[in-house]
Amino acid sequence: QVQLVESGGGLVQAGGSLRLSCAASGLTFSMYGMGWFRQAPGKEREFVSAISWSGSSQYYSDSVKGRFTISRDNAKNTVYLQMNSLKPEDTAVYYCAAALRNSRWSAARSSDYAYWGQGTQVTVSS
Repeated sequence: QVQLVESGGGLVQAGGSLRLSCAASGLTFSMYGMGWFRQAPGKEREFVSAISWSGSSQYYSDSVKGRFTISRDNAKNTVYLQMNSLKPEDTAVYYCAAALRNSRWSAARSSDYAYWGQGTQVTVSS
């Protein structure tokens, strides 16, 4: 049974930082591209960042580029999202997701991801 468990969310002031973690089990982690998506109240889920199965390629939405950094530790079956210079508009539930290694994988396309975590709340106060 595949499980993705996010942690590290919380309440932070604007300009602050948080580090999200997503621990994966039940799959061969190194065979999966990993992504982070978020959904704010009343809005559709949107792509935030992704990393290839080897970690050699990272992808970011324009809204977080330069502020967020994605990384992974295949030995620990964990993907991370370091979030700096947080803004109130970053407030959302953050989800990690796993996409099986595939030459057609599109990092930002949510339908490419087979497994999803339950999400962790990030709230940025102004």
